[in-house]
Order: sequence, then structure tokens, then C-alpha cells
Amino acid sequence: MAKAVTLRTLSDDQLLDELDSAKKELFNLRFAFATGQLDNSAQMAATKRDIARMHTVLREREIAAADVLSDPAQGSAAVPAGASQGSAADSAASTGDQS
Repeated sequence: MAKAVTLRTLSDDQLLDELDSAKKELFNLRFAFATGQLDNSAQMAATKRDIARMHTVLREREIAAADVLSDPAQGSAAVPAGASQGSAADSAASTGDQS
């Protein structure tokens, strides 16, 4: 079982390699299950969770990289937490303007 803490210490390439091997392992487990050779079907669920953890860590890194690259001066202003951006229909409803 791969813990998220240990997955975060891996480089991107190592994490992708681990993800690839986990997907291959899941394929083999599914094959063994279909042929009736799998003794412990809980291994499939554990492997699926490991794959999900790896995808989560990769997504966290993707979001962190996007935050670093985003620049508010280029027009993508940050919206304060809890504030909604609203739509044209929302502003029309608040002004009583109905077309």
C-alpha cells in the first residue's frame, strides 16, 4: 500500500512509473479474478485506492504548478473566498431588469 506521504516524496517520473505498474497490477488482478485464480479479492480494491492516491498527488502538483504560473496582472483576477462571480442573469435580477 502506498501512503500519500511517501508518494509526495517521489519525483514526477517515479510517480508515473509507480502509476503504470499499479495499473498493470490491477489488470493482472482483474484477469486472475475473471479466471477464478484470485484468492484475495480485496487486493483489487487496495490497488484501485493506490491508483486514486497517485492520481490525487499528480493533480495536487498540477494545481500547484498552475498557481505558480498564474499572474493576476494578466487579467485573471483572483476572486476572494466565498464571493461569487455572478452571471448576467444574476445582475439583471438584482437590478430588476428583465428582458
